[in-house]
Amino acid sequence: MHFVFMGVSGSGKTSVAERIAARLGLPFAEADTFHPEANITKMSAGVPLTDEDRWPWLAELADWIAAHEALGESTVMACSALRRSYRDVLRGAAPGVYFVHMHGTEDVIWKRIEARTDHFMPPALLRSQLETLERLGPDEEGLELDVRADLDTLSGRALEYVSERLGAARA
Repeated sequence: MHFVFMGVSGSGKTSVAERIAARLGLPFAEADTFHPEANITKMSAGVPLTDEDRWPWLAELADWIAAHEALGESTVMACSALRRSYRDVLRGAAPGVYFVHMHGTEDVIWKRIEARTDHFMPPALLRSQLETLERLGPDEEGLELDVRADLDTLSGRALEYVSERLGAARA
């Protein structure tokens, strides 16, 4: 099984996903590290990515999931996965891809982004990401978490969700 923690920049997806991966001993991928330099340069300059920028990146992420699936390993990934079509690419990599949507208001996320100093994504791109975001559809396997909760609460809820699915798969 593969768990993709999704949401706009600043939603806390990486913080929660890293905790879950460490707690369960699962391989972890931060999708931002898969971006080609051209994408990072573009985003750093405050220019939103286009679908054409994203497709090769998403294909690499899907390849990472598929490689771990071939090894029989479950995984955790932090990836924006803003649109259903992007999630479809990741879902196509293996059976059992679940999404944990870290969702919150623009105000809450804006404050988080402004407080960060270690990320290439400027706060100005938040509006573009929010406009691109498509929440999980009723037919998409996943969980939505309200990011107003503290990190420990979010991590606890996510751990419960992931553990239940992993336990059901082993049963």
